[in-house]
Amino acid sequence: MQYEPRWPETDSDQTDVLPVVPPEEPPSPPRRRGLRKAGWISGGVLAVLVVAYLIDLLTSQGRVPRGVVVAGVDVGGLERPVAERELRGKIEPRLTQPLTVTAGDAHTKLSPTEAGLGLDWSGTLDQAGDQPVNPFARLASFFSTRELGVVSHVEAAKLDPALEDLRGRVDREPVEGTVRFDGTTPVAIPPQAGQKLDVAAARAKVLSGWASGSELTLPVTPTPVRTTAEGVQRALTEFAKPAVSAPIVVKGEGADATLTQEQIAGALTFVPGDGGGLAPQIDPKKVTDALAPQLKSTEQEGKDATIAFSGGKPVVEPSADGNTVDWEQSLKPLQNTLKQTDGRELKAIYKKAPAKVTTEQADKLGVKEVIGEFTTGGFAADSGTNIRVVAEKVNGAIVKPGETFSLNGFTGPRGRPQGYVEAGVIENGAPAREVGGGISQFATTLYNAAYFSGMKDAGHKEHSYYISRYPAAREATVFQNPNGASVIDLKFTNDSDTGVAIQTVWTPSSITVKLWGTKRYTVESIPGERTNPTPPPTKPGPAENCHASNGAPGFTATDTRVLRDASSGREVSRHTRSVRYNPQPQITCGE
Repeated sequence: MQYEPRWPETDSDQTDVLPVVPPEEPPSPPRRRGLRKAGWISGGVLAVLVVAYLIDLLTSQGRVPRGVVVAGVDVGGLERPVAERELRGKIEPRLTQPLTVTAGDAHTKLSPTEAGLGLDWSGTLDQAGDQPVNPFARLASFFSTRELGVVSHVEAAKLDPALEDLRGRVDREPVEGTVRFDGTTPVAIPPQAGQKLDVAAARAKVLSGWASGSELTLPVTPTPVRTTAEGVQRALTEFAKPAVSAPIVVKGEGADATLTQEQIAGALTFVPGDGGGLAPQIDPKKVTDALAPQLKSTEQEGKDATIAFSGGKPVVEPSADGNTVDWEQSLKPLQNTLKQTDGRELKAIYKKAPAKVTTEQADKLGVKEVIGEFTTGGFAADSGTNIRVVAEKVNGAIVKPGETFSLNGFTGPRGRPQGYVEAGVIENGAPAREVGGGISQFATTLYNAAYFSGMKDAGHKEHSYYISRYPAAREATVFQNPNGASVIDLKFTNDSDTGVAIQTVWTPSSITVKLWGTKRYTVESIPGERTNPTPPPTKPGPAENCHASNGAPGFTATDTRVLRDASSGREVSRHTRSVRYNPQPQITCGE
């Protein structure tokens, strides 16, 4: 059955009616069409970039990342073997060439070969790493470079000494500025800072940069100075020049002394001061040595009271106080005077020098009788001369209560200027000669006099070999260095309440020492048996002046000193001393 459309009926007259047609959609706006087009284009570009990235990633496998530079050689993008050949070709010629090194203001050379330096080619390229996967990093590599250091092989046994040697050429101690004198002309010496190579940091710098072929600048630690060039110049102008502008006169009591410009320059030095400047220093000894002889006639030398022995009895010789220049006080204004160019005078200040032992003290010492004495003999003529000189020096010496007498300290140096001569000594068991030989005989005589006086032993040493003219375990030796310094001394202490005076009596064949004071003790010496004998060894004598001898055995000896009260006879003390004597070698001469 066909469908026939029916048209609506109306009350009005029938008219023709058009059919209803649905409305058409409006056309798309132009902006939306542009976005779709751009999206298609962007997608296409992205696809191209992805393809390009994948191609670049695939084709760069096994190659050094782009932009990598090693020690100035561009190896980016090269295959590993090619990159290594490139490095070897460019860098290897440098490896045996000395490196120019700068450290502070020092310029020197460092040999890579001698320093034990070599290159690890594979390890150097390993630093570049693998190809980056990040696309942005790959893109950036087209426009940037990445500098890598080398990886070194190091022989520490060579590098460390090489750096120490380098430090010896770089290190410099600081030099302070000062003013020195050329004759009497002051000259400014500018300061110079020091420097020290920072060895640890220098090692790292050498290892990272030695293969570049470029000059290496190594780190140093500066060592500052306290002075400045300006401070040095100020000292030159304000002090040094006026100081030597004219002599200085020292006015004494009855005479004057002159300190010349040359003597001023010789005594004047400068040390770092405050604010970068210099402080002047004057050597008082040099100044005193120059002035003292000129004012010697204005001084009166003091004299201690001594004990003289006249007619076999002790007599006090009076003391006298001295009047001497007090150089410390006299020279206090010197520095200010040196700043002046006129009025350059000083006044000598004198001081009284009381005697160490006054007449009154000597009268009260109680020196009235011999309390101990001893005599030795059998010396040669030359030894006798030395014994006479030392005896004259010691004769009349006073040891006050509580004081310790030192033979070396009292005599001072015993050399030719003091009147001593060369004489025989025993050296290493053989005869020899020295200036002052024979003094040990005087020491032994003095030791025994003190022993029998009941004095307290304050230090002595026996001979290494026994000498038959001395009592075993009751003798002493002394020794000084050539400059007079004491090595082996003889000392005893006066532990009594009264003083002691030493009298010496010399003859060409004997020396006697007597100690005078107030007798406290009677003294007994008890020698012990000789034990532990040791036979003498045989020893060849010197090629010249050889004296054959049979030697003597060594042994141990003892001596016991017994002190008894002089009034009651009661035993006060008993002391035993043991001494080991070495065997004296048998000296043979010739074959």
